[in-house]
Amino acid sequence: MEFLVASAVGVLTGAGIYLILRLRTFPVILGLALLSYAVNVFIFASGRIAIGLPPVLSYDDRDYSDPLTQALVLTAIVISFGMTAVIVMMALGSFLETGDDRIDMTDGEDRR
Repeated sequence: MEFLVASAVGVLTGAGIYLILRLRTFPVILGLALLSYAVNVFIFASGRIAIGLPPVLSYDDRDYSDPLTQALVLTAIVISFGMTAVIVMMALGSFLETGDDRIDMTDGEDRR
């Protein structure tokens, strides 16, 4: 199970970095979303994969699921959703202003 989660984090991270390096805004937004999903899975898996175990109810129990990592992932999901919404609005404004969705620093005349 741990190998599957580690492989998923690696694949999501690799795909996210690949998409962030593209020259269009939509792949960059998808890459940031994949990278945030990879971070969320990594944080969640760092709290130990425990299926069907209760949260911390008493100190006598030896097996429990850690509620701290779940709270951190929930906070990260909300932050990444807000960040994605801001980036989508910035990309939409840039597209409406220039008529193109490229992310290069050159002027339109230099590309031709």
